[in-house]
Amino acid sequence: MSAFIPVPLPDYKEFPLEEMQHRAREFYEEIRRRHTVRDYVSKPVPRDIIETCLRAAGTAPNGANRQPWHFVAISDAGVKRKIREGAEAEEREFYAGRAGEEWLEALEPIGTDANKPFLEIAPWLICIFAERKGHDGEGRKRKNYYVPESVGIATGFLLAALHHAGLATLTHTPSPMNFLNKLLNRPESDKPYILLVVGYPALDAKVPEHALWKKPLAEIATFV
Repeated sequence: MSAFIPVPLPDYKEFPLEEMQHRAREFYEEIRRRHTVRDYVSKPVPRDIIETCLRAAGTAPNGANRQPWHFVAISDAGVKRKIREGAEAEEREFYAGRAGEEWLEALEPIGTDANKPFLEIAPWLICIFAERKGHDGEGRKRKNYYVPESVGIATGFLLAALHHAGLATLTHTPSPMNFLNKLLNRPESDKPYILLVVGYPALDAKVPEHALWKKPLAEIATFV
């Protein structure tokens, strides 16, 4: 077991109060422009941009610093086609009755269906896996902790980084998603978490009006 070795806090910067307020407002104004996009063009996105955004995701806080995530970035057209085929097969069953009436009713204002052309059109897909088990420095298997929480935070970092870089995204979750393990050569202990679609929005891209409504602060936060 590694010994606890405390080191001085690196990289922290304290800002004057007015600058803090400005930076908080500025980030809010930028992140509120992020929308889930389903209409893409095939315009290429350089790999180095994806790599840098993944590095940002890898800085997320996580349980015991096990960093229980793995990102598979896919640009190969053949692999994307297979992913679309697998996802649409699951989605057809989902919309045919697996979801149940209440779930389908909730999705109705979003306007989604079993057809997922964006899985082939967008230049990048990033499959985010949650690693329920990892390995120590000697290659021995070990359990990871707070995996869903950790991967969720890392996914949020990644979405923010991609948006900040000027790209559109879509969080896609076909259910079930275990077909991705075999297709992307990941162990069974890895759980597919989200299939992230990344690229440039089409010039005529549209979003559902319903998705533009956000709960006011009074409904999502309590100060005591």
